[in-house]
Amino acid sequence: MSEIKLVIGNKRYSSWSLRGWLALKTSGIKFEEVLVPLYRETSHAELKIANPLAPPKVPSLKIRDKAIWDTLAICEFAAEQATEVALWPTDTFVRAHARSVVAEMHSSFMALRDYIPMDLSKKISYGQLPGDVESDILRIFEIWRGCRSRYAGAGPFLFGELSLADIFFAPVAVRLYSHSVPLDEVCQSYFDTLWALPEFQDWRAAAEQEEWVIGNANEYTVQ
Repeated sequence: MSEIKLVIGNKRYSSWSLRGWLALKTSGIKFEEVLVPLYRETSHAELKIANPLAPPKVPSLKIRDKAIWDTLAICEFAAEQATEVALWPTDTFVRAHARSVVAEMHSSFMALRDYIPMDLSKKISYGQLPGDVESDILRIFEIWRGCRSRYAGAGPFLFGELSLADIFFAPVAVRLYSHSVPLDEVCQSYFDTLWALPEFQDWRAAAEQEEWVIGNANEYTVQ
């Protein structure tokens, strides 16, 4: 049994869980996954049992008798403990740029989050979106194009090599995919790179096997 446990929510729906999980998976850290289905009467109690020192939210990390429960803090822990990759760029300026992008993703784009929740079971045709949602998407595309223009020579991800910036945009890729949002050539190329990340593929494959499907009013049906 691992001394490190990551408590996550449903893989179909939990965007913040996806970020924490990808950070640990790509870092090479060995951990035990504890999945607590959300939006149930028992979810709160189950989360407290899974990680008593953390608030009842996902993701949270339990390391023996210690707890980390903010997604960015979990990702920073993964970057510091990584054994297989560097999850932050090594160059000082590039790392600061990547941190700026992650911080913006961490705190912004509320219209997109509210209007298009992450849902790996959904795929609909593109239709006109509210203006504030479109503005969020345009800003995201601006970030993607700017990073790819500056760092394309270093690799296919936002800052060349895989970093926490890419991990933070993984749920955004799901949102764009679920609503068939059209992408220009640069953004499509980056989307394809992120979508093909093996760990991201593993998460999506596991999500397809989940039996819980959220319907109206956050009520579950079971497949």
